Amino acid sequence: MADSTNIFLTLGVVVVALFFFIGEWFPVDFVAICVAVALILLRLVTPEEGIAGFSNNATITVMAMFILSAGISRTGAIQIVRDLLIKWGGRNTTQQMLVMGGLVGTISAFINNTAVVAVFLPIVEDWCKKQKISPSQMLIPLSYVTILGGMITVIGTSTNVLASGISEKLGYGQFGLFDFTVVGLLTFLTGLIYLAFFAPKLLPNPKISDLDNVGDDYQLQDYVSEVIISPSSSLIGQTLRESGIQRKFDLDVLEIIHNGNHFPQPLTDKTLSAGDILIIRSKREDLLKIRDEKGLEIVADIKFNNKLEKELTEGQEKLAEILILSNSRLIGSNLKDLRFRQRYNATVLAIRRGEELIRERLGKVSLKFGDLLLVQGPKDSFIGLQTTRELLVLEQRDVETLKSSKAWISVAIISGVVLLAAFDILPILVSSLIGVILMVLTGCLKPGELYGSVRWDVIFLLAGLIPLGTAMDNSGATEWLAKGLVSLGGSLSGFWILFFFYVITSLLTEILSNNAAVVLMIPIAVKVAENLHLNPYAFMFAITFAASNSFMTPIGYQTNTMVYGAGGYKFTDFVKVGAPMNILLAIVAPILITWWFGLKP
Repeated sequence: MADSTNIFLTLGVVVVALFFFIGEWFPVDFVAICVAVALILLRLVTPEEGIAGFSNNATITVMAMFILSAGISRTGAIQIVRDLLIKWGGRNTTQQMLVMGGLVGTISAFINNTAVVAVFLPIVEDWCKKQKISPSQMLIPLSYVTILGGMITVIGTSTNVLASGISEKLGYGQFGLFDFTVVGLLTFLTGLIYLAFFAPKLLPNPKISDLDNVGDDYQLQDYVSEVIISPSSSLIGQTLRESGIQRKFDLDVLEIIHNGNHFPQPLTDKTLSAGDILIIRSKREDLLKIRDEKGLEIVADIKFNNKLEKELTEGQEKLAEILILSNSRLIGSNLKDLRFRQRYNATVLAIRRGEELIRERLGKVSLKFGDLLLVQGPKDSFIGLQTTRELLVLEQRDVETLKSSKAWISVAIISGVVLLAAFDILPILVSSLIGVILMVLTGCLKPGELYGSVRWDVIFLLAGLIPLGTAMDNSGATEWLAKGLVSLGGSLSGFWILFFFYVITSLLTEILSNNAAVVLMIPIAVKVAENLHLNPYAFMFAITFAASNSFMTPIGYQTNTMVYGAGGYKFTDFVKVGAPMNILLAIVAPILITWWFGLKP
């Protein structure tokens, strides 16, 4: 018999967790670990059950799939698709979206969709420039098709793998690799057709001429200027470090021009002379202060125009956008504490955070996942930035940073992993771990690259949430909630109960993580199905599909957050395109699940 006190305590933990998930005061993986610890302290799970998430098949499988995805990415295997985009894309937006969706969605069925977006973001941006298309027309669709493609197989997303693990725990066994495929393909095609014909009309489409000048895009006209060191300046004979101007004022010296010669970063030990031209990032007020205090002449009417942009990008210099990835150690820190300029030998000119543009006091801004940094520095510095897995340079990778000769080896390895699991020769957990070993033995990945390949935030999120499902079951909370739902919906048909669970999960996943929605909803849905003598598999698949189909906000799914700043979108752009998509799939998916899986056991 269920203990009402334990039910109350378990649901209390759920409510508090939801409160912190929605508030986003702490990272979701940290909240999940706190949930596991709270459940142990309240004796709702044993210590062994509280840490069982770290050894759960789903957690280990997801970790292995991250590494396999990294192997594909690091060898440049996906880069081959770029040529197909250019060859088949054409100039019609509908055709371009269908081609991109078909190629990217297929890859997302077997590669983690966050990794796919990380690889394709710079490819699609470069493709858009060559085709004279605004990237804002293509980046939200890029995110959406990877989400839809991830539902074609069990290994397409971490959510699918977790749902498969929950199914096994509930006594229904793991999902087969292609159990989702028929319904997944049909929902994918439905979403792709909607995007191809309607998204171009709903998404912003700025003129191409407005995209040519990155300074205009970041509105830097009043923040980057040229100054000349006057003969009476107190800076003469000092190095930048000795002068202390970059510490005292909110400014960065991007370049020094001495007798027509351009000196790039690092500049701290360069001695300043009369007549030197400094290109500076600073707001106008600080420029006037340093002019009066240090004896500088501000070049009249010179702002961040094509001339200045050319000076900062010619020769060995370049300007590029860099995305903060979700597994980045930079998250939560600021540029000053990170010593960003010294660490990467590059300077941040501005930060785009969704709709917000930050151009002042950059050193004190706490960085977040999805932030887009406009960075200037030597070209060699960007080669180093391309190799880190914490930052994504939004341009195609230089060939020397990819192990191109290993591309087909990595494709063969992941194909082998899929085939071994598809024909039930080995469980997906075992075949994926074998694939990880082969990635290292064949040189596709170095041993040291394994740890950087894993999105540890997702691993800790899974490990922290799995005990919550155990506590729901142990306390009787799942049974109690299921009985309440059965009594409320007893007069409804099986289809409408399925539809209800789909909609509730779809709404939950917009404000929580998709993994949290699966952990909470699948056990309840299965209990309801059992009590009403309906097919539990249909309900589990409905929950899984709904949890991943998050299109309405830029924060509901990691890939949406990645394209939020990169596309220069407003929050409402996701609502305009994503809300109709959510409604469309809420109608189509339950019908397809009912047709394919049936509602009777």
